[in-house]
Amino acid sequence: MYTETVRDYFLNPRNVGSLDHADGIGEVGNAKCGDVMKISIKVEDDRITDVRFETFGCAAAIASSSIATEMIKGKTLDEALQVTNRDVLDALGGLPAEKIHCSLLAEEGIRAAVEDYRSRMAESA
Repeated sequence: MYTETVRDYFLNPRNVGSLDHADGIGEVGNAKCGDVMKISIKVEDDRITDVRFETFGCAAAIASSSIATEMIKGKTLDEALQVTNRDVLDALGGLPAEKIHCSLLAEEGIRAAVEDYRSRMAESA
């Protein structure tokens, strides 16, 4: 049912946990399946220097969160915003049709974290 990559990122998730004093936090969920994903970022000079996730959900949601954090670490904010659910799907080697929404959550979580960071910066300016 799942690719070896999905199994690996589920069984050995990268970047799990929260960030103390995160610069941006994106929390998104899917009411239909109950998955909830929280992505926290640290930003220096417009670049994501650290990222963590906390996900309550299935193997596909955890794997999508984990690989998404790997994909955006070290990228500029604009580069991170270019990561799509298709990129997440491709990096995982695909997901079953009924689990594709998990990759979309990862994309939405990234966007929400960047938007939260930018809104915090605008408020402090």
